[in-house]
Amino acid sequence: MNGIRMIPPKIHGVTDYLAAILLLLAPNLFGFAELGGWPVWIARGVGVLILLQALMTDYEVGVFRVLPFRLHLLVDYIVGPFLAISPFLFGFFDNPANVWLPHLAAGLAATILTLLTRAWTDEELREG
Repeated sequence: MNGIRMIPPKIHGVTDYLAAILLLLAPNLFGFAELGGWPVWIARGVGVLILLQALMTDYEVGVFRVLPFRLHLLVDYIVGPFLAISPFLFGFFDNPANVWLPHLAAGLAATILTLLTRAWTDEELREG
């Protein structure tokens, strides 16, 4: 499994910030903000979670660096699939695709990114 883990934590971190912003804006970007309810709460809630986690993670792009990167990845292994299945769990999969598809796509992308991310930083690699 380590052979496919080619994404360094720094790149993972940059995508965390981008994903957080995209999820926070998703209801407006994809036109379901006025719908309210679970689709909006989940997109924005996960966006806030990803942003806070990125700010607190001990990696190159973290600000406060209190959360170990491996714990960050563990949370990602939960959040990605949760986001992907949220339309089915919370019953909004029967809405138009612009409502549920962003959740499914972002969740799958987050899960794949996490699976492909190295669990050690460049600093840890240099230290041996």
